[in-house]
Amino acid sequence: MNSIMTEKVKYSGNIVDVVKNEIFPGSLFVEDGRISQVTRENRSYDKYILPGFVDAHIHIESSMLPPSEFARVCALHGTVAAVADPHEIANVLGMRGIQFMLESASKVPVKFYFSAPSCVPATDFETSGAELGVNQLDDLLGRNEIKYMGEMMNYPGVISDVPEILKKLALAKKHAKPIDGHAPGLSGQNLKKYISAGISTDHECFTREEALEKIRLGMKILIREGSAAKNLNTLLPIAKAYPGRCMFCSDDKHPDDLLKGHINQMVRMALNYGLDMLTVSQIATLNPVRHYGLDIGLLQTGDSADFLIVEDPKSLKITHTIIAGTPVALEGRPLLPHQPESQVNNFTAVEKSITDFEINASTGNNIRVIEVQDGQLITNETTLRPKVAEGRVISDTHRDILKLAVVNRYQEAPPAIAFVKNFGFKTGAIASSVAHDSHNIIAVGSNDGDLCEAVNLVIRHGGGVVLVDGRHSLKLVLPLPIAGLMSNLTYSETAQTYTRLDQAAKQLGTQLQAPFMTLSFLALLVIPELKLSDRGLFDSNRFQFVDLFTI
Repeated sequence: MNSIMTEKVKYSGNIVDVVKNEIFPGSLFVEDGRISQVTRENRSYDKYILPGFVDAHIHIESSMLPPSEFARVCALHGTVAAVADPHEIANVLGMRGIQFMLESASKVPVKFYFSAPSCVPATDFETSGAELGVNQLDDLLGRNEIKYMGEMMNYPGVISDVPEILKKLALAKKHAKPIDGHAPGLSGQNLKKYISAGISTDHECFTREEALEKIRLGMKILIREGSAAKNLNTLLPIAKAYPGRCMFCSDDKHPDDLLKGHINQMVRMALNYGLDMLTVSQIATLNPVRHYGLDIGLLQTGDSADFLIVEDPKSLKITHTIIAGTPVALEGRPLLPHQPESQVNNFTAVEKSITDFEINASTGNNIRVIEVQDGQLITNETTLRPKVAEGRVISDTHRDILKLAVVNRYQEAPPAIAFVKNFGFKTGAIASSVAHDSHNIIAVGSNDGDLCEAVNLVIRHGGGVVLVDGRHSLKLVLPLPIAGLMSNLTYSETAQTYTRLDQAAKQLGTQLQAPFMTLSFLALLVIPELKLSDRGLFDSNRFQFVDLFTI
C-alpha cells in the first residue's frame, strides 16, 4: 500500500506560548498545515515565534480594498485573521454585498470571520441601499462561517425595548453567537440595560472612566487605533490592568495607514508602554480567539500553523507570516497574488447643479454648526452667526465654517445641507461615496462651485474619493467601483492614489490627520453630537432631526 509522504518543516526560536503563559527556546514542526510537534531546547535564540495577530473588529471596506487584496497587505504586518463586520457593503447591497465579501475572502489564506450586521440601515433617519431584517439575520447567523452578530449601534432601540431590535438580539442567543456592541459614552442604568441584553463588547471607549465602567459591568473592551479614532494611548493603562478583558482592533483603517501598519503598530506601542510579550499576545491573539471561537492556532500541538517569526521584539520586525503552514508574507514582501474582483454596485444618483447647494438665509437667525474633533468620531454642536451673501448662507473660510452636503445616491432627492467647523479649507472641496453607514455621497467645500463639482465627479465614477480645487484647476479621483466603497487596484496603487488625495487636501488648508476619514463619519448618526444624513441635520444625543437655523 502506497502512502503519501508530507514534508515536515521545522521553525526554531523563542516560542511565545500564550496558552501556558511562558516563553521558551524550542522548535515547531509543521505538517499538513498544522503543528505536529513542539520541542524545548537548551540553547538561546535571537528571534521569536509568536501567534499571529487578530484584528478583533474591522470594517474591511474602510481600507478601500476587497478582502482578497486587504489580505495581501495585512499579512505583511503579521495579521493572520480579522473579525470583520461587513455592514458597510450590506448597507449598499444587502445580502448580495455580504456574499461578495465571503467569496472574496475565500480566495486567500488570511482568515476572515464575518458577522451578521445587526443595523442595516443603522437608523431609520437615513436612506440606505438595502435592509437586513430578522429573516435575513436568522439565515446569516445559522451559517457556520458567520461567527457573531455585528455591532448593535441602535443603543436607543435596545434601551427602549424596540421589538425589532429585541428580536434581532434573540436570534444571536438562539444561534449561540456573541453580540458586538457600539455604545459611545453610554453609562449608568442605560449601560446596564444595554449589557443585560446580551451585548458583550464595545469598541467606542474614548476615556479610561468609560472603559472601566464597561469592564466592571462585564463587557470586553476592544481598544481601537484606526485612521480617524485613536484610543490606544488613552486606554493602555486599562490594557495593563485588565489584559484578560481587552482586545486590539482598528475598526476603520484607510489604505495609506494600512500600508504603514496594522495591529502590529498597537502591539509595538503596548510593548513600548511596558506590557510584556505574553500579555500583549494575550490581547492581540488569545482573547479574540476565545471570545469569538476562532480557528486560529496558538502554537499548541495539533493547532493550525498560524504564527509569526520576529527578529527583534522591540522593533517588532516581522520576517515571516505563516498561515496554515504556508508563508503568506516574507521579509516585507507579499506572497499572495493580486486578484481583480467583480464590480458590484448600487449607484443611481444623477449630477447636480450649483443651485441645489444653495441655502436661503433666515433673517436674524444663527446656524447650528458641526464641530469636528481631530482623532475622534464624536463631534460637538456649536451655534454661530452665518456668513450671508445675496440672501444665501455660504461658506466662511475666514472663520472656518464650511458648507457640508450629503446627497442620496440611491434615489433622486435634493442634497441635505449643513455647516462644519475645523476642516480648515481655504479653497476647494472634497467628496466621497464612503459615508458611514448608508454610504450616500458626502462633501465639504469652501464654495458652492467646487462643492457641486466634487459631488458630480463622484457620481460620474459611480463612487470614489475626489478632490476639486477650481482656483488651481485641480481634480483628483480614486475610483471605487466595488459598491462605491472599494478599489480594484492593488493595495500599493490604492494607497498611493489616496496619499496624493490626502496630501492635496492638506494643501487646501486642513490640519486634520485624516480629512477624508473624518468626513466619512459626519453622516454617522449613532455617534454624538451633531451629524448630517441625506434627510437633514441630526441631533445624535436626542436622536431626532433639528433645524439648521436657531434663534
